[in-house]
Amino acid sequence: MRHLSAEMLAAGSQQPDPITSAGNVQLGIAALVGIAVIVVLITRFKLHAFLALTVGTLALGAAAAAPLDKVIASFSTGLGDTVSGVGVLIALGAILGKLLADSGGADQIVDTILARASRRSIPWAMALIAGIVGLPMFFEVGLVLLIPVVLLVAKRGNYSVMRVGIPALAGLSVMHGLVPPHPGPLVAIDAMDANLGVTLALGLVVGIPTLIVAGPLFGKVAARWVETTPPEGVVPERADAELDRRPGFGGTLATVLLPVVLMLAKALADIVVDDPEDTVQRVMDVIGDPMTALLVAVLVAMFTLGRPAGFTKDRMSSTVASSLGPIAGILLIVGAGGGFKQTLVDVGIGQMILDLSENWSIPALLLGWLIAVCIRLATGSATVATVSAAGLVGPLTADMSTPQTALVVLAVGAGSLFFSHVNDAGFWLVKEYFGMNVGQTLKSWSVMETIISVVGLVLLLLLSLVL
Repeated sequence: MRHLSAEMLAAGSQQPDPITSAGNVQLGIAALVGIAVIVVLITRFKLHAFLALTVGTLALGAAAAAPLDKVIASFSTGLGDTVSGVGVLIALGAILGKLLADSGGADQIVDTILARASRRSIPWAMALIAGIVGLPMFFEVGLVLLIPVVLLVAKRGNYSVMRVGIPALAGLSVMHGLVPPHPGPLVAIDAMDANLGVTLALGLVVGIPTLIVAGPLFGKVAARWVETTPPEGVVPERADAELDRRPGFGGTLATVLLPVVLMLAKALADIVVDDPEDTVQRVMDVIGDPMTALLVAVLVAMFTLGRPAGFTKDRMSSTVASSLGPIAGILLIVGAGGGFKQTLVDVGIGQMILDLSENWSIPALLLGWLIAVCIRLATGSATVATVSAAGLVGPLTADMSTPQTALVVLAVGAGSLFFSHVNDAGFWLVKEYFGMNVGQTLKSWSVMETIISVVGLVLLLLLSLVL
């Protein structure tokens, strides 16, 4: 998945002992076998992604000559960690989205946006909103918050889902990979002793043009490549006809942005106060935690969205209950993606890539990007890739200037986003929410991630010539 536990982040690039003694060649073949099995089962035999990921994990373990019981344990651990990390967030986001839709709040946002923005500017507006929302939060949290707005804008304005969805996804992903206070960039900053302020400033300098290319511009191309209809259970509908009133635009927008503000406040407190024992920071650590922030937003939404729409207690309860059914399949698929990723890590494929890259005689900026790319492709985790690559190239930045060190940090972040595919739980999250098949997801989401990574690298190389 895209984020890790505090213990894993603190561990840096340290890798656990592998569960198999297979050599590097066998591990490389095993990774290819596991991925191939997943793709074939889904595309050829139309097997449900949850089952395909489970079978693919077993195939990976068998090809790597790993004990079956340890493969099962790795898969279960990865599935459990992933669901425990994002399951509650997805559920709370789904509840907030359902309240937003059923109360008419989402309609209010969409109608206001469509009334004030020209048809040409809508994708740009979605990219801007996603960039702002994605600044302080994990990709998955921002995604579940933006899904109702993205799908309603597409439906109401008769836009291609890709035309408005790709800019939103790009905005979230650019922030995740290039801009602190996301965990990956923060760990890389610490590993390389980089200046946070300089890294943040350069991250925005690189991130804005990267977002333009991968978002609104690529969205035009993706709309021609992919035509998709999101699942009915996920698409928010216009509020019931019997509702004769709905929340105002200001109150609705404030409710949607509330978790963003709480998480951003926590990030600012971490930077400004920088004292874990300080009372203010301890309070902000609690209320700015993603789960707490979303829970508060859901409770507030019951008053700011439900009451203005005239919801009774029974209606409120039924709305919350009906929001959870459609996400059950998504949770299982995302969890299985995390299980497959954990098995890749545990059999030693991440360490294999680190070992092979130790003797590469290339500049630290490009080396950091390449290592992050390889680990990202093998494990599916952007943060694992960032942490591992930062730990490897960190010693190379000891004598670099402050701006140059910041550029290496950002290069690692850019590499960690390269070509998300079937071993990334985020791949399955996007696929299920937008109702795409594997091929369509590869042509849209995976290509978009690659554009962000490559455009980011090019801009960083150009900056390295003048800084």
